[in-house]
Amino acid sequence: MSRHFQALVLNKEPEIKQLSLNELPEGEVLVKVHYSAVNYKDGLAVTGKGKIVREFPFVPGVDFSGVVEESNSASYKPGDKVILTGWGVGERYWGGYAQYARVKADWLVPLPDGLSLKDAMIIGTAGFTAALSIVALEEQGVKTGEDVLVTGATGGVGSFAVYLLAKLGYKVIASTGKESSHDYLRQLGASDIIDRALLSEKGKPLDAQKWGAAIDTVGSQTLANVLSQTKYEGTVAACGLAAGNDLPATVFPFILRGVKLIGIESVMVPYEKRVKAWKQLAQSVDAPALESMVTEITLTDVPEYAERITNGEIQGRTIVNVQS
Repeated sequence: MSRHFQALVLNKEPEIKQLSLNELPEGEVLVKVHYSAVNYKDGLAVTGKGKIVREFPFVPGVDFSGVVEESNSASYKPGDKVILTGWGVGERYWGGYAQYARVKADWLVPLPDGLSLKDAMIIGTAGFTAALSIVALEEQGVKTGEDVLVTGATGGVGSFAVYLLAKLGYKVIASTGKESSHDYLRQLGASDIIDRALLSEKGKPLDAQKWGAAIDTVGSQTLANVLSQTKYEGTVAACGLAAGNDLPATVFPFILRGVKLIGIESVMVPYEKRVKAWKQLAQSVDAPALESMVTEITLTDVPEYAERITNGEIQGRTIVNVQS
């Protein structure tokens, strides 16, 4: 096929280029992409601050929503609305920063009833990861009404974690270093807000017990401090590495308090679990709340917002209207 379309292409530096459908990777389903998003990994890829992309030229974008244009799979037909998160898309395989994407059918899930393509990308990888984190806490016995800490609360995953936890009836303590974001977090449902500085500096191996559970989107020293302050037999779901992949913690929280640390993998999630999570998200979120946490941009804006997200300057979700 010789049809041409716009894409943001990395060839050491990001550039908007015209590509042909012939240049897309092999796959069973061709999707006309409507929306993608700017996640932290996207920021690292586009700015080159992280070793996310190793082969060039490359189209980044770790998630997208769109409409099936052509399909060699019995699972999808032209006109079907679909979502993709994970599976190395935007990292090892061309992703969502293009007006068309060709992918394996197994990587897609149908857009659930109650969500638009835009809604799906406001949720995106961030909301999907937050939902998986809450499921993990509940599987470990965390009950509605308990205190749950959310670190990195103004980011994409953090914002959704605060919102979803509050809707489910938990008391949410949000951690942020941005005083200007307090009203935003309270609007999402946070009951209390603490300064991230209290968790980012080196703390005690075992500190005063403060919360029954936590969702950590930051990692490193913050995660170590969260673990040291979690209550007896509490659970921490860790889903982010924004501060690094080291863990300067001791075994004290695990041995002396029985604290459980659950790692959240949102990339290679089995199909049934992905479909279930998306259906639950469709039932939980509402349009006004989604609109309150999103900024919409175009492909040409992506390099600027990629830089901002890696600098910790972004509040909520940033989605890319790929067709505009």
